Amino acid sequence: MPVFKPCQKSSARPISRRATDEDVGAHDRQLGQEAGAKRFCQERARELGLEMKVSRVDFSLYGKKAVFYFTANGRVDFRQLVRDLSRRFGVRVKMVQVGARDEAGLLGGIGICGRTLCCSTWLKDFRPISIQMAKRQNLSLNPSKISGQCGRLLCCLAYEDDQYRRPKNRRPQSPAPTS
Repeated sequence: MPVFKPCQKSSARPISRRATDEDVGAHDRQLGQEAGAKRFCQERARELGLEMKVSRVDFSLYGKKAVFYFTANGRVDFRQLVRDLSRRFGVRVKMVQVGARDEAGLLGGIGICGRTLCCSTWLKDFRPISIQMAKRQNLSLNPSKISGQCGRLLCCLAYEDDQYRRPKNRRPQSPAPTS
């Protein structure tokens, strides 16, 4: 089993210079453009009969490239959509299909623990999670309590699973009930 390393992140690129007023203005325009691009892409996909949901759009700082992240149940032939997007926004378009867990990481949010979602901060590799992990930990099997924002079983069920796989005499003890 791989070991989780909560503080391990991909290396960031070095800062080349301080942002200028022009850079800040470009960034503000980019944010507005991304929202409009997401709306346009979703509407155009519907018109073309493509069953997909656009999750997020990222433009490069000076608007030469755009990445459209989407979810879909199967493969999607989006060639016409890419041509329409490229023509409309005058950029090179890349479409990236993501899964439910990846989408939750892209969108971000707060987990049931009250912290930022693991998948949007540090968790990059998703281990398979099974209902057996919740059973071993004596957790409620209520789907609303053991499902994450993505609708799948909580990734954190795997964090302590190794402890609960130990022999019974070496497992963490449940707290005594209080009256």
